[in-house]
Amino acid sequence: MRATTLGIVLSTAAGVANAAELGATDEPIKLAINEWTGQHITTHIAGEMLKEAGYEVEYTTAGYMNMYQAMADGEIHAALEIWSSNVSDDYAKQLEANTLTEIGDLGLEAKEGIAYPSHVAELCPGLPAWEALKDCAQQFATAETIPNGRLVDYPADWGTPGADRMSGFGLPFKAVPAGSEGALIAELRASTEKQSPLLITFWQPHWAMAAYDVEFVELPEGNEQCFEDASWGVNPNATHDCDFAPTRIFKATWAGFEDKWPAAYEILSEFQLSVEVQQPLMGEVDVDGVAVEEVVAKWMADNEDQWRPVVDAATP
Repeated sequence: MRATTLGIVLSTAAGVANAAELGATDEPIKLAINEWTGQHITTHIAGEMLKEAGYEVEYTTAGYMNMYQAMADGEIHAALEIWSSNVSDDYAKQLEANTLTEIGDLGLEAKEGIAYPSHVAELCPGLPAWEALKDCAQQFATAETIPNGRLVDYPADWGTPGADRMSGFGLPFKAVPAGSEGALIAELRASTEKQSPLLITFWQPHWAMAAYDVEFVELPEGNEQCFEDASWGVNPNATHDCDFAPTRIFKATWAGFEDKWPAAYEILSEFQLSVEVQQPLMGEVDVDGVAVEEVVAKWMADNEDQWRPVVDAATP
């Protein structure tokens, strides 16, 4: 996967960022913590950069699909890893109402889709073509889903993209939401160890994509027509008969953020993160069991040349 070679993209070197007043350093900046490890890594690196600039930071647990009203109300001040392919309609409504401010792309190159461990291709001949799933659904059946196959979908808080595509393509699968990101990983681990069938909604960047040799099902390219017009695509009676839309990962803040914390706004606007940095740090957390805070602290200590210029350029 192509990505920047630096962990933090130093766009400040080109003079993009300007030094600004710190603003209300006596009031904490509340950063949203969502339900997946990569987002924790992203948010803690950004938060620690803000602390280095002189701010107080609070990491606030928030449901990914329903946090935007809290952001509009100023109860959460920034979200640093929003995926365009899986974001609630409320985000667009709040953006249109000017209660949120979009502050640029994060820099990660991503893909989401319907996936399977590579050994499953032997159990379902014809993969990665999606049509193969029509004939081998019973290979994926469980007591919970018989006579249909089972698709392990994203946790319920993340929406229902897997279920939407099973319906869109008319595939005989029942989508069962995972309880958490950890539950998705447990499914991949168990399938790989037992060489058992598994169909799962998943994404990259993620350390598990390499650790468990995961492949994506080939689906028609995603586009807005597919999501809105049932007559588009292979199924004239349903939408979502296509792949996920090309994914953009971006950042947003409460609309009052820039006025209240000008230098912090500059830091978060310029902050970007590469796949090369995020993915191995995720592995340290999820595979090695190291705490996010410890992993991020070590990375920042070892890579000050990558993040310090962003902080210095934005602060007085």
